[in-house]
Amino acid sequence: MQTIADFNFKGVRALIRVDFNVPLNDKFEVTDDTRIRAAVSTIKKILSDGGSVVLMSHLGRPKEGPVDKYSLKHLIAPLSKTFNTAVKFADDCISESAFKLSAELKAGEILLLENLRFYKEEEKGDENFSKKLATHGTFYVNDAFGTAHRAHASTTIVAKYFDAKHKALGFVMAGEVENINKVLTKAEKPFTAIIGGAKVSDKILIIEQLLSKANNIIIGGGMAFTFIKAQGGHIGKSLCEDDRLETAKELLVKAKSAGVNLYLPSDAIIADNFSNDANKKECAIESIPDGWMGLDIGKKTEAHYAEVIKNSKTIMWNGPMGVFEMSSFESGTKAVAEAIVEATAKGSFSLIGGGDSVAAINKYHFAEKVSYVSTGGGALLEYIENGSLPGVRAIED
Repeated sequence: MQTIADFNFKGVRALIRVDFNVPLNDKFEVTDDTRIRAAVSTIKKILSDGGSVVLMSHLGRPKEGPVDKYSLKHLIAPLSKTFNTAVKFADDCISESAFKLSAELKAGEILLLENLRFYKEEEKGDENFSKKLATHGTFYVNDAFGTAHRAHASTTIVAKYFDAKHKALGFVMAGEVENINKVLTKAEKPFTAIIGGAKVSDKILIIEQLLSKANNIIIGGGMAFTFIKAQGGHIGKSLCEDDRLETAKELLVKAKSAGVNLYLPSDAIIADNFSNDANKKECAIESIPDGWMGLDIGKKTEAHYAEVIKNSKTIMWNGPMGVFEMSSFESGTKAVAEAIVEATAKGSFSLIGGGDSVAAINKYHFAEKVSYVSTGGGALLEYIENGSLPGVRAIED
């Protein structure tokens, strides 16, 4: 795995694909700078070597060309403060003025390009657009794990215009790959994977891949009800994918034949409405009354899942146990998070991945108490499903 640690960047102009798709408030202020902070070590390594840096990223989902609220100009001030230097800005990523700015960069200077997705060619992986982007640097660095599963111009295609000696993974990407591989190929047993979220259909491939790697697979969230109904349980008006009932049955059979413990909730916290203020009660998960829906795992399940987690040496968590955004239905997700923290404190390796799981870990201020928090949701899942990502292969090829 070729990383920037293998190179000296003196006199080099590095074109870095970063993930600065950060949330902004109505005053265009960054409300969560996690992704910016993640990229600092990569950028500082290149600058301290005596190189210069051209940063490219997307922000939001602009539909038809430039939109002020998605302009990366809003990041000039926070980036300038972070790096204690005046960050230059190109108001178009492939204009002549942008090329002039990058060509004139001096050692220690940073240039930020305007939002790549103001051009449809970015997401289409357009060759000509990629070639133009490549002219901004003499060395290409991909440090945007969150978009590495997309064969976009800036994440994959642009790498074709740099030879093997002039492209590498940044520290964020390298860390992600290293830690995911630690779980997938070097996991100390018992290895427990905790899979939550709304839909079985979103997690079929990841569960199938984990059947050959994990000792235990814990299921939570809305997807659990599809499994319960598939087994003949009554789930009231809980979330369920009726077209995936056979799939759920097949996964249960595959888990049994593989010798993997696939754990389903035994009880649930149910509500008569999808609201934090709804009436709620606890019941066996296969006996939810009509008109009620399951919105969290119950106390017996919490205790059982926590016991499995605490007895694990490797833990991967992707997806909440319930609607943790509502305080009335966050107990299961918090209990799982606490069990992971306890296991980690005793020497287990824990990887947290996926937007909701990361949000939960941050909500409970546990990010520093687990082994690794992944910056990519979809990218993490695809890496597990396929063993690599387009953005990673582009560097390796």
